[in-house]
Amino acid sequence: MLKSGIVLINNPIYRLGQWRSLPTAGFFFLFFIYQMKRGDLMANTMYRGQQGKEAILGQYEDYLQRLNIDISRTYVDTSFGKTHILEIGPRDAKPIIVLQGGNCINPMTLSWFKPLFSSYRLIAPDTIGHPGFSDETRMSAKDGSFAQWIVDLQNHYGIRSCAFIGASYGGGIILILAAHLPERIACAVLVAPAGIRMGSKWTMIKRVLIPLLVYKATSSAAALQRIADELSFGHMDEIDKQIIGDIFTHVRLEQDMPESVSEAALRDYTAPTLLLTGSRDIFFPGEEVVQRARQIIPNLDAKVYYESGHFPSPVAKEMMNVDIRVFLNEKY
Repeated sequence: MLKSGIVLINNPIYRLGQWRSLPTAGFFFLFFIYQMKRGDLMANTMYRGQQGKEAILGQYEDYLQRLNIDISRTYVDTSFGKTHILEIGPRDAKPIIVLQGGNCINPMTLSWFKPLFSSYRLIAPDTIGHPGFSDETRMSAKDGSFAQWIVDLQNHYGIRSCAFIGASYGGGIILILAAHLPERIACAVLVAPAGIRMGSKWTMIKRVLIPLLVYKATSSAAALQRIADELSFGHMDEIDKQIIGDIFTHVRLEQDMPESVSEAALRDYTAPTLLLTGSRDIFFPGEEVVQRARQIIPNLDAKVYYESGHFPSPVAKEMMNVDIRVFLNEKY
């Protein structure tokens, strides 16, 4: 049985609907009207058109080619629809389920962990309801749905418990699983995760939401560059910038967003957990996230990478993979 009472935050890059909770909702109202004009709040598909869908799936394929490694692909039937999965690494190696950031493409997040490809069997599903090849069904993050989804995937592979790595929204999914079915987690790595502590809403409005509204209305290259710089503290790859721009243009962003996980929800979670954050993360500020995580996650090791944003800098990626490898060697 899944436990009740678990809620978490989504990645604010995709959490535009969260602004409805602000005391002064002017900016969200502007976004709401704009989305209603585009049909975003009533559509049955996440994409605004077939051409845009094909463009994003084409970028997905291009990104896989850039990884330059053998990749197996499969589809798994779950309680919530078909899930497309990428598998990388030796088949007889220990499995790690890698969960992508929300409303981006799976290979983008997977590329952050390339140094692990030769040592582990990475199982990386396209999150249902987000851009990729899985079904477009939107799942609730307010209950145990994502926990059941993960268990369906584990059961397909005959995995009772394994390691997890989750970035941003993917980290939030791990926290849902930790709250509902903690025994399915052998150890976990949370990279700039949702669901622990969110940064200043007003800062996000000024530095991300307003440029996003400008970009969605005008396709301004300057507005997209500003968003990319805010997300990555000036370190975003050109290809990633273009992909998030296309996602803003062609994808109906997730609107139904959850809240933070509570200490009570994680009372039975004891698996070793590594938390990796960036000091310049505008969404989940590193020091604040670590401070709260120490209060709610019992078996925690945490690090803050300085001068790194929500998208990790090249230096942060190098340090991150060293820290992850040491953690996995000790705990898995």
